Parts: sequence; C-alpha cells; structure tokens
Amino acid sequence: MTPVSRVVDAVGRRETAVLHMVCGKIASGKSTLTARLADAARTVLVSEDKWIACLYPDEIHTLTDYASRAARMRTLLTEHIQVLLAAGISVVLDFPFNTASTRAWGHSLFQAVGCEHRLHYLDVNDEICKARLMARNVSGEHPFQTSEEQYDQITRYFVPPAFGEGFNITVYDETGKVRFRTGS
Repeated sequence: MTPVSRVVDAVGRRETAVLHMVCGKIASGKSTLTARLADAARTVLVSEDKWIACLYPDEIHTLTDYASRAARMRTLLTEHIQVLLAAGISVVLDFPFNTASTRAWGHSLFQAVGCEHRLHYLDVNDEICKARLMARNVSGEHPFQTSEEQYDQITRYFVPPAFGEGFNITVYDETGKVRFRTGS
C-alpha cells in the first residue's frame, strides 16, 4: 500500500488522516471517548463490540472464543482500515489496545499508511470501572454483559502503554480530563 494519507479539500487545505486507538480497562470510558472523537469531520468509527456481535452472534462464551474471533476480525479489517486512512479519512477504533500485541497491530496500521496517530489511554482504577460496569450491565445498552469475575479475568491481561512503544499518547483520568500528552 502506498503511503498516501493526505488529501486536499475544496479550498486547498491539506487534511491528514489520523488513526485513533484507545487503551483502558473494561468500562473505563473507551466507547464514550471514541463516540466523541468520531464526531470530527471525515472520521469514521469502527467498534469491535458491534462487529463481533454481528459477525459472531452467540459464539463468544469464553475468553478464548473472544480472542480467536477478535484476531480473525482484525485480520479482516486491516486492509480496509488502511484504505480509509490512505484516502484521507480518519479512523477511530473502538478496540481495546490493552496489550503490547494489540498495540503492535495498531502500530502496523498507521506505519503502513504513513498517517498521524494517537493512542488514548484511559487510566481509571478498578473500583470505578467495576461500578460503571454494573451500571452498564443494568442498562442493557451494551452488546455484551460482563460479570465481575470476567472483568477480573480479562483485566489480568491489561498492560498500560509504555512510552517506548512508539505512540503519541494522551492519558485521561477517571473524569475524562487529559492528564498529559506525548508526541505531536
């Protein structure tokens, strides 16, 4: 794929595509933030939960089920996401970039196209996430219900991003306020 991620708009300004990725524990606010980021012009939102719910209904019963379906879906979407970015369309991925391996996939997406990127890290403690999770489960608005036991099982794999991973990072607190930013 040719690294072309800039387009010229109708008045001659250069527009640069941005790949937005999110990192944070379950119920830390990733979907809320990605919905807000996707409000920008020339931006599309891709939600892992929605895609998995549509592609694999009633197939996710264990963490292993989720991991295999999510990996398959990332393989399927890689070229599509890169084509959007190369066309100058920003992409917000509502995917959990919570491990070094998932972040490596995100890194490969923006590197292949040569576009801007930002990893949004929601640094929210377990107590707050679990309270939000219970409220989310009660509301029934999320495609998946997650128990506290599942939360603990999944969170064991969570690894905060390291500055040496090569990302421009924005860190948010539990209220959604920016604590600090790295990179451009």
